[in-house]
Amino acid sequence: MRDLVVRIDAATPAERDRGLDGLRALAIAGVVLGHWLVTALVADSGDIRGASPLRAMPGLAPGSWLFQTLAVFFLVGGAVAARGHATAPMTYREWLGGRMARLFRPVTAVVAVWGAIAVAMLAAGTGVEPVLTLAGLVWSPLWFLLVFALLTAATPLVVRLRPGWPLAAVALVDLLRYGLDGPAWLGSVNVVAGWLVPYCLGAAWNRGAWGPRANWGLLAGGAAATGVLVVLGGYPAAMVGVPGAEISNLDPPTLAAVTFGLAQCGAALLLLGPLRRALARPLAWAAVALVNLSAITVFLWHQTALIAVTALGLLAGHPLPGLHTAPDSGDWVLARLAWLPVFAVALAACWAAFRSYERPRRSAATPPGPTT
Repeated sequence: MRDLVVRIDAATPAERDRGLDGLRALAIAGVVLGHWLVTALVADSGDIRGASPLRAMPGLAPGSWLFQTLAVFFLVGGAVAARGHATAPMTYREWLGGRMARLFRPVTAVVAVWGAIAVAMLAAGTGVEPVLTLAGLVWSPLWFLLVFALLTAATPLVVRLRPGWPLAAVALVDLLRYGLDGPAWLGSVNVVAGWLVPYCLGAAWNRGAWGPRANWGLLAGGAAATGVLVVLGGYPAAMVGVPGAEISNLDPPTLAAVTFGLAQCGAALLLLGPLRRALARPLAWAAVALVNLSAITVFLWHQTALIAVTALGLLAGHPLPGLHTAPDSGDWVLARLAWLPVFAVALAACWAAFRSYERPRRSAATPPGPTT
């Protein structure tokens, strides 16, 4: 292990911004932990149904503020893509092809595996609804990769775009949908425009569009705007989807989710300095580098890890607290926290089995390149 740590540190280019990699790792960890904490698979009369603790315990909504970190991922993605495109010694087509391969090569494995599982479950007599519930948990993250791929392809245009324009588009869509009873399909505009805001911020930050003081403005302004929208505008406090809720801040992204993302981006950029200093230590950097090597694999398989542990738990013959029981009390929350290390072990097994799909030609000792 010591030799691996030394090799990773020595192989990392001096100009690499380790802080950005640290932010990406934190963003992925937030998404994974968030899903594990708000996704419940309840065993009920031999059936499996999805549920969320946020529906029965809305007071837990502030927890979603910590774990809904997609804006940070798009911020880092915009900064890295803008930098990579500007400095890549290749054509745009070659640059984009390499990034798309990195994004979608791991998808083939998860789609194939879960396609086979879904067919086997249906053939064994499992009802359509449980199959759709499980497959939906696994395949739903694919929307994120599609949006990220679209924004990546548009990077040469995005670097010239001010973040205020997509922010205004999100505000206009919300005004039409919620203020003027416009059609629901307008929300599809926000699926791209909402995540274009932090992606644009990342590209703008990369070109030095503002100084460190502006990050405090992002943090304070985004937090204040989000508070006003939640308290006075009727937006939900939870920054993730809640089953049965009239409005979801995430599907599609609302103005509240985007302003909250601005606050997160400000906080993330303020954290860059401390992260850079912390990741100058070889051991800390090695851990972050290895996470970044397989970031998409971790993202695609973390729900499979939860499902696998839940399924194996059924062998106990009775519902296990925090795993199969309804998420409607503090006891469930405590029990679910105790299951997190088990989910992590299952995810490590998935990572070991499928990480080669993300970087088949690289060794684990090589630090990640400036991708995703």
